[in-house]
Formats: sequence, C-alpha cells, structure tokens
Amino acid sequence: MDIGLLVALDALLSEGSVARAAERMNLSAPAMSRTLARLRLAVGDPLLVRAGRRMVPTPRAEAMRERVRALVADAQGLLRPDSLDPATLDRRFTLRTGFAGTIAADLLAVLRRQAPNVTLRFVGEGEETADALRDGLVDLDIGVIGAMGPEVRVQTLYRETFAGVVRRGHPLLSEGCPDAASYAAAAHVTASRRGRTRGPVDDALERMGLARRVDLVVPDVHAALFAAAQTDLVATVPPTAARHAIELGLALEIFPLPAAVPEVAVAQAWHPRHDADPAHRILRDCVLAVARRLTQQRTNSA
Repeated sequence: MDIGLLVALDALLSEGSVARAAERMNLSAPAMSRTLARLRLAVGDPLLVRAGRRMVPTPRAEAMRERVRALVADAQGLLRPDSLDPATLDRRFTLRTGFAGTIAADLLAVLRRQAPNVTLRFVGEGEETADALRDGLVDLDIGVIGAMGPEVRVQTLYRETFAGVVRRGHPLLSEGCPDAASYAAAAHVTASRRGRTRGPVDDALERMGLARRVDLVVPDVHAALFAAAQTDLVATVPPTAARHAIELGLALEIFPLPAAVPEVAVAQAWHPRHDADPAHRILRDCVLAVARRLTQQRTNSA
C-alpha cells in the first residue's frame, strides 16, 4: 500500500461519497472508484457500502477512520515545509461561519494580495461541535464559539454588540427609537445556527418583564437582514453586518436596542494539527487582519 491510497482512504471515509472524495482530491469520479476498488482489495473489506442513496462505512472502516486520519496528518506534517512563499501557495480552505456575507469579499481581497492561488469555500454553520474541525472537513470555524473541547484552539477576533434593524419606513420608527415594550410587541426574525428562537435578547427582555414573538428563524444574519428588508419583521443582529448590508443597497435602518444585551466574542477556531502549518497560519493572520479592519470601521462610525 502506498501513501496515496491512505490519503484516498481518508478522503473517502471523511466524505462518505466517491464523488465528493474525488472532488477533494482533484480526481475524476471513475478514478476514485478505481482507487476504492484497490483499497477494498488491499484491506479485504468493502469499506463503503450503499445504503439507499448514501454510502456508509463498514465496521472495519469505522475502526480504521481515526488511525488513517492520524497517519495522513503525520505524513503531511513530516513533508510540509517549515516556511513557504505565499505567492506559491495553491490550496483550498473551507471556513464555517454565519458571517460569510460580512467577511468573504474582504478576506479574499487580502489573500489575493499575498496568496493569489488560494481558494476559499464557505459552508453553513450547522451544529456547534468540533467534529468538522477534527475530521478535517473545516479548516476554520468563525463566529460565537461555544465549548468545543480542550483540543480546539480558539482566538478572539473582536467583541460584537447587537442592534435592531428594520426596513426603511417601518412604523416602529415612526416616532423615533422604540421603547422596550414597542420593540417586544413587534414581530421578529432571528438568526440561529441551531434553529433556536431564544437568545440573549430574550433574557434581557425577560428581566424587564417583557417577551417578544419570533415569527421566523433563519440560519445566518444576512438571511435575517434580507427578511427584514422585505417585511415588517425586526432583526436583531451585529451592527457591523447591518451596515455592510446597507452599503450593498438594502433599504434598512438601524436603531439601538432598548434592552441591555451583553457583548459577544467573535472568534476563529481550528484544530491543533494546523498550529505549525505555515499555509494555515497565513489564513488565520488574514482573518485576523480583516477582523481588525471591521473593528476599526465600527469604531470610526460610532
């Protein structure tokens, strides 16, 4: 067995799909199918079997998964240079965040100046766990990072506040900024990676003896802003994202919340196997640079 088969096996077990594993390794689907056949012959096990429209790992494959991933990571670390010229870097990074609409263009612009051959792939936030980082499906997780376990590295990028956002001409602002009772009585849209209707805003209102009604739950802040721009729903989002949407042409108005909601820390998280990877360090440094720029812009507009 050669190291290429181990890399292919890692891709197949991580993706659970011949087509997605082929894309990950820049191969055609027929070529990856032939590689899977070689692996089955070498291991003496089917490894992946069809279950309806999906492929699922066999017990032998499940038992091998972590060892294969560790072997591939060790081999890549052994052969990876201690330093590199960013101009020669040719790599695709996968980032999981609900702030893609806020940072994607700026991050790509920063990377283009340093590492013009890098490709960014943003995926939805999904469950707030370390599994995707641990499995190598995601290179960076950016957002309000909860408990992910002691093995995950977390770096705070900036601290974010919240503001109310409504469409231009919304009746809620007809007499100026609303009080807490008017704000709570409105219909709301909220952004939640887990589909939750309750958050820090509700805790703040509850302390005032109030409650709001959430009519719509969407997966990220930009979906919430688009919904607010087209309806009478009230969005409560970071003002950085709201100002960015206004700059892009959404007819929105921002108002201060009539309730004391604590700040949250926006951070980037990664698996420690990337600590010494110079390419990954370039990505993290660029994300930090974009975050600092956003913080400066927020300070200047305050």
